[in-house]
Amino acid sequence: MELGIHFANFTLPGGPEAIGTVLSGTARAAEEGGCAAFTLMDHYFQMEEFADRHEPMLEGYTSLGFLAGQTERMTLGLLVTGVTYRHPGVLAKTVTTLDVLSQGRSMFGIGAAWYEREHVALGVPYPPLRDRFEMLEETLQICLQMWSDDNGPYHGKHYQLAETICEPQPIRRPPILIGGSGEKKTLRMVAQYADVWNTTDSEPDELDHKIDVLRRHCDTVGRDVSEVRKTVGLFADPFADIDGYLKRLERYAELGIEMINIGPVPGTPDPAGFVQRFGDELMTKVAEIG
Repeated sequence: MELGIHFANFTLPGGPEAIGTVLSGTARAAEEGGCAAFTLMDHYFQMEEFADRHEPMLEGYTSLGFLAGQTERMTLGLLVTGVTYRHPGVLAKTVTTLDVLSQGRSMFGIGAAWYEREHVALGVPYPPLRDRFEMLEETLQICLQMWSDDNGPYHGKHYQLAETICEPQPIRRPPILIGGSGEKKTLRMVAQYADVWNTTDSEPDELDHKIDVLRRHCDTVGRDVSEVRKTVGLFADPFADIDGYLKRLERYAELGIEMINIGPVPGTPDPAGFVQRFGDELMTKVAEIG
């Protein structure tokens, strides 16, 4: 089983001046420890379920560009891009830029967006959920067209593009990750468009059910569910009960989960130290699972 590091807390000792050093140090520790991916959130305010909205938060793609120059091997992406925040043509160009500058290491994670407060606060339109899912599907179609030989127009309900030129093309077509667990819309789009699926439903029984739903959607579109790489966000403290943690990962592997995304425990003053400790104490055992 592979490991991804999800960095979500920018409230760090030393204030804003220390954020760049801590972020780059944590990414380098993850790469040196054998992690497959490093991801950030796509928010402008800190999530209120995690911390106060006034706590620090960096813009995601700018931060990934910074990390592209600090790392050499890991996949880099947002977990996940909010579809409402950027016009899809500009978004495709942004992800392409990251891919070119990172030598083909970008991942395109995307979801329907949900944090209404930051939309309203910053004047970003926040359409109804139904519209956001329609925008999500059109955005996926536009990005795939821009990452192809088709430079022609795109005409959708929400977006109209006269041309879909994207030069240079990505070094590799960025893997598409769709985040979420909605059974009717999200998992249907995972089956149709995604290379990778990520969920925060971390209970094995619930995961088993969601994978079965995904399997049925894959059957509908004529796709083998094994073609979709399955990843789970697991943000429990791995050191509180190491044996129980590893048993949970073994159960994940039985379900077909190939990677877990973890993050430094909230309030950790030394994220790089957390990642280093995981590498020293658990990485070998995690890599042997599956």
